[in-house]
Amino acid sequence: MKAVDKKKLRADAHTLKPVIMIGQAGLTAAVLAETELALDTHELIKVRIRAEREERKQISEKICLETGAELIQAIGQIAVLYRLNPKK
Repeated sequence: MKAVDKKKLRADAHTLKPVIMIGQAGLTAAVLAETELALDTHELIKVRIRAEREERKQISEKICLETGAELIQAIGQIAVLYRLNPKK
């Protein structure tokens, strides 16, 4: 993905609210399934990850790996993910 595209997606994500929350239970199969649904519906989503910095990084990488999404931005507990929905 080009830097210009990422910049636009970051701007688009600015007004979004997190649709997925990952808490103490961590990244479960149910959370992954919800993330898949949210990506299919919205393409661009925010995920709130309540964990320490290293763990947040690992969780966001695992989400991207499992869902085929791309990490656009990660600031603090918020990760912005994007996956094109070819059906749209």
